[in-house]
Amino acid sequence: MSLADLQHLLLDPELLQRYGPRFIDGLLVTAKLVGISFTLGALLGLVIALGRLSNNRLLRNVTGVYVYFFRGSPLLAQLFLLYYGLGSLKGFWQDIGLWWFFRDAWLCTLLAFTLNTAAYQAEILRGSILSVAQGQREACKALNLSRWTTFRKVILPQSLLVAIGPLGNELILMIKASAIASLVTIYDLMGVTKMVFARTFDFQVYLWAAVLYLLIVEIVRRSLKLIEGRLSRHIQ
Repeated sequence: MSLADLQHLLLDPELLQRYGPRFIDGLLVTAKLVGISFTLGALLGLVIALGRLSNNRLLRNVTGVYVYFFRGSPLLAQLFLLYYGLGSLKGFWQDIGLWWFFRDAWLCTLLAFTLNTAAYQAEILRGSILSVAQGQREACKALNLSRWTTFRKVILPQSLLVAIGPLGNELILMIKASAIASLVTIYDLMGVTKMVFARTFDFQVYLWAAVLYLLIVEIVRRSLKLIEGRLSRHIQ
């Protein structure tokens, strides 16, 4: 086999011209799904982390059960539970006016991803908050700073610096896990790949998908490394 034949086998210009735009669309859907769910998950995760650190026993137990469930069960099972399980209760959701949500695969997938990553981010944030030295809290108390001011101005900035690495790993894991969205008819990157393969039976489309996933992960990895470097300049 010549080099030209090998190049054609791995990068068919006609196939690329025909389906390339669809891959770009799928890539954008993946980026949108991961970006929105990760951001919402971060906000929810912070609330859950604070609940896990609360002096209220009931709140600690409720948030602990939440984290245990979503970290202990597969994301795929959670997605199917939301879309196929709760989505089967059509009459109930129609009665309370929420059927528009649970009949939509995109919204159910977004919710499943948000709830799942929130549990992981909550534990990351909880650990990073606990890593801040107790002496700094005592110093803020001696300065008569309120608990909210102490948390917002002293505790949170330092804990985020500790958490940025683990949060970056969680984001990368989410990017790779997002491929399961294709199982509920979402035309993300993997969904488009499966569709194109079903029409062409050309294995190179999976190679394209792998390269695009690697590209996204590498961009995220380098961006996080740059951000972490800039944020930690003052302690180097």
